[in-house]
Amino acid sequence: MAPPSESSQAALLPDLPRGPLCSYRARASFSWKELALFWEGEHVLHFKKTIFSALERDPLFARPGGRELSMEKHQELTFLRCKRVFEFGSLLVGQRLQSPLTALALLDCLGAYDWSLAIKVFLHLFVFGSAIYNSGSERHFKYIPKLFSMEIFGCFALTELSHGSDTKAIRTTAHYDPATEEFIIHSPDFEAAKFWVGNMGKTATHAVVFAQLHTPGGQCHGLHPFVMQIRDPKTLLPMPGVMVGNLGKKLGLNGLDSGFAMFHKVRIPRQDLLNRVGDVTPEGTYVTPFKDDRQRLGASLGSLSSGRVCIVAMCVTNLKLAVCIALRFSATRRQFGPAGGEEIPVLEYQLQQWRLLPYLAATYALDHFAKSLFLDLAELLKGLLEGNGGARQAELGHELHALASASKPLASWTAQRGIQECREACGGHGYLAMNRLGDLRNDNDPNCTYEGDNNVLLQQTSNYLLGLLAREGPGGPRCETPLKSVDFLEAYPAILGQRFQVASLQDCLDSSVPLAAYEWLVCYLLRESHEKLSQEKRSGRSDSEARNNSQAYCCRALALAFLERTVVRRFHEHTHAPGVPRPLRAVLRRLSALYGLWSLSQHTALLYRGGYFSGEQAGKMVERAILELCAQLKDDAVALVDVLAPPDFVLDAPIGRADGELYKNLWGTVLQESHVLERASWWPEFTKKPAVGSLSSKL
Repeated sequence: MAPPSESSQAALLPDLPRGPLCSYRARASFSWKELALFWEGEHVLHFKKTIFSALERDPLFARPGGRELSMEKHQELTFLRCKRVFEFGSLLVGQRLQSPLTALALLDCLGAYDWSLAIKVFLHLFVFGSAIYNSGSERHFKYIPKLFSMEIFGCFALTELSHGSDTKAIRTTAHYDPATEEFIIHSPDFEAAKFWVGNMGKTATHAVVFAQLHTPGGQCHGLHPFVMQIRDPKTLLPMPGVMVGNLGKKLGLNGLDSGFAMFHKVRIPRQDLLNRVGDVTPEGTYVTPFKDDRQRLGASLGSLSSGRVCIVAMCVTNLKLAVCIALRFSATRRQFGPAGGEEIPVLEYQLQQWRLLPYLAATYALDHFAKSLFLDLAELLKGLLEGNGGARQAELGHELHALASASKPLASWTAQRGIQECREACGGHGYLAMNRLGDLRNDNDPNCTYEGDNNVLLQQTSNYLLGLLAREGPGGPRCETPLKSVDFLEAYPAILGQRFQVASLQDCLDSSVPLAAYEWLVCYLLRESHEKLSQEKRSGRSDSEARNNSQAYCCRALALAFLERTVVRRFHEHTHAPGVPRPLRAVLRRLSALYGLWSLSQHTALLYRGGYFSGEQAGKMVERAILELCAQLKDDAVALVDVLAPPDFVLDAPIGRADGELYKNLWGTVLQESHVLERASWWPEFTKKPAVGSLSSKL
């Protein structure tokens, strides 16, 4: 694709305002506009600009300016904004279908503005809508136009009050009645109530409900999705047999109505079973197009992986916003300096670089990984829609499930720690709500929990990896997979014999160094986990007890190291590809090396314990390389942030604005807050002094 002309580039990426950040921008080793075009692509940049401009022009999206909204008003405003997004039309239909990455860009843009709005749209359009499209068949496509017109509004009801991560134990039932050709959806008791369902609290009219499918004769065929109406779209009153309500105030995301529902023998037509994986004939016979349970499970895992893959992208957006705010603040906040000289920006201090720049590198690495994983998911869903039930499709489903199950924990925990570090790195100003870091922290927090508790999800990945050892080949396990994420394990025995052999600091500044170390680390932890599991079983423990006793220090670490290795590999390959423009190679490769070494440094004890590191120089070499890369990236940090940052209206943080006028912006925003200069409405209480000690007899 030809690069855009200078005039079109200027319109797409206008110059940033002049101000205190200009000195850092002038020292950058690359053009931020060139990197933005390479990183996002012209089409996605144009798409994002269209969305941001539409939001900024519309009064409905004006920021409340410090006014606290009640939960009901907040949810009403979120719904009105959701409707407006659909009224924009072309933002959703047409453009989003040109590439899977435009769908991801829509989530990124809306989330950068407000996560309650983004998740409301996302749950209705991508989760509810995709469940119907990907898990259903032609008979269900009648819902799609109604979904886009908002004639119906959807939610995804999987978890229950007493069961979340353990989806096999979900207790909602769907018994088939051949006499009427209906399923009877029923909650056996309040513990089986659908719980923590976004959009269900006040607005959803329809739900994809997961229930245990029973056919005549008492046979249970496991968990299956059904589309069912839970409210009347004309009145928003519950349908007969449905009890539905709002959960109440949460730690964050209070513009989103999270809800619960119970069903009392609600009858729905047979055709409302989403039947791509399995169906029931009018007579009550269960049928499936898949030859064996592994292939059927592989197809089913696609819908579960979808939400987790999208959460990875959501976490990246949160980290992106926090890093933008903290690094722009650090480049303009001046404190201390040489005796008799001027104060210097806190970004010049090595400690501030060490605290923040690895998270900048992590943002780029995880952003690339999230996009590539989303494209992998699109490939899986495309095969599912085409009816591909072959072995490769099943293997792709299992591999993607393993990757998604570990990528959500890694991304959400990295964002969680990164946002907190950014908050602290901004000092007291970072604690002001107007600078948004608190909201980012609270809104990111549920990413660690929904769509599967992080620590539980990691077991899915470690189980997948341990299962590979059973595929023995002549030189080790046979591990060829569609996405090649585990192909390196075929050299498992040989890799275990490798050792850290980097001779100089310069040699350590390349991401091939942490990549090689990670391959050894994954093999080592795989061996340790397998031996621990075998030892537990030899001691007489059951399979579940043995797995339970092997998580801490073994299987959990294995899953995280495997996913970190996958992120490092994909970012390494991306930054070393021949298509990277020459002016961008150095900065991108420094980011790749910094992310890899910084992530690896958190496993130093394991590297020494297993013998990959020996002598104090190995650990010191990695530490020196991290600090050297931070120093090399320091002058590029503001330009790297400019590539990632949304417009000031969306970023909504006075200390992170593009002009860098830190104190002017902060002071102006403080004075614009409600009632800041007024005396307290309860001031007469101050004049009524306490009778000190008058209540001592009552103590």
